Amino acid sequence: MKLRVSTIGLGYIGLPTSALIASHNIAVRGVDVSQHVVDTINAGKIHIVEPELDNAVARAVQAGFLKASTLPQAADVYLIVVPTPFKGGNHEPDTSYIQAATEGILPLLKEGDLYVIESTSPVGTTERMEDFIYSKRPELKGKIHVAYCPERVLPGNVMYELVYNDRVIGGVDEASTRKAAEFYKLFVKGQLHHTNARTAEMCKLVENASRDVQIAFANELSIISDKAAINVWELIKLANKHPRVNILQPGSGVGGHCIAVDPYFITADYPMESQIIGKAREINNYKSFWCAEQVREAIQRFHIHEGRAPVVALMGLAFKPNIDDLRQSPAVYIAQRILQEANDEEYFIVEPNIEEHSVYKLTGAEEALAGADIVVFLVAHDAFKSVDLDDSKVVLDFCGVTQ
Repeated sequence: MKLRVSTIGLGYIGLPTSALIASHNIAVRGVDVSQHVVDTINAGKIHIVEPELDNAVARAVQAGFLKASTLPQAADVYLIVVPTPFKGGNHEPDTSYIQAATEGILPLLKEGDLYVIESTSPVGTTERMEDFIYSKRPELKGKIHVAYCPERVLPGNVMYELVYNDRVIGGVDEASTRKAAEFYKLFVKGQLHHTNARTAEMCKLVENASRDVQIAFANELSIISDKAAINVWELIKLANKHPRVNILQPGSGVGGHCIAVDPYFITADYPMESQIIGKAREINNYKSFWCAEQVREAIQRFHIHEGRAPVVALMGLAFKPNIDDLRQSPAVYIAQRILQEANDEEYFIVEPNIEEHSVYKLTGAEEALAGADIVVFLVAHDAFKSVDLDDSKVVLDFCGVTQ
């Protein structure tokens, strides 16, 4: 019998994963709640920006190995790749999407199937979903395989990293771990590291919390350096000449669906024990607020010195360079905060990786830079690094574009 795979969720991870598996001549039936997403994929096109993904999806659909629908299809392997947002105002993880996805496939599960959660999850989620499945389908207890296998890819390089990055495979028991590893071995060339589900869940959270802490150090340095009249970019470059120092680059905050989110999954469950992790989140959130205040102060100084309102170009909305993903973006937060307090100044909003925005009217980079008095670099897109800025412009560079 040929292997059949069902991926529940066709977003930034689910769709690339589906296309990769399908490229190995494995039948993949992707599921998404959005009819638009389903129709787009079935037409061989994509609804997100990710290098090489368009060709992979087009080939997989044309070959008949990738199809999308709004309802789950019977399969041998079920991959849960849905969002895990927050609920309430205290950054409490919301696993209802995972539960809903699991509930949707309950009637389809059969003996020997493999159920894998890839979604970022609080520790213990995989075991809770196992219990949920068996509470509804008690006849399957001990007869299916349940595991957790987090993705660890970088937007903009997803198609490469899905193949070559190591993966952590954590089953609820050894048999589930082995079964999941056998599946991932079909399309992953990186090493597969066996562990248990709880450790795999924490591993995903710890990886991104570690990055968050390191970025917080760089962002805190940038604020201190500004107050001390020191060029933080030069400072970090010189400090990194030390053989055992590797300080990251500061930015306008931290965004995205991983680094800006995952640490809260730890602090929500272990608030007293996660002091550094919690503080890092505070620092990185504050950096965005600080950037917005710097822009407001620059606008006020321009008003005083020039006697008129400035034209301001806000350069970038994505949460990191060279992608179209605006989730948890500090640049979006900064833009919102600045525009909420706007008076009579004029604004250009520039994001070269998206064609239109539901709230902001977007302007091309050249037009914005030509007309602006104050240029604010919020995201270090490659497209911004080759621009010419004359000395008449007030430049606020929060992400190192001009360095």
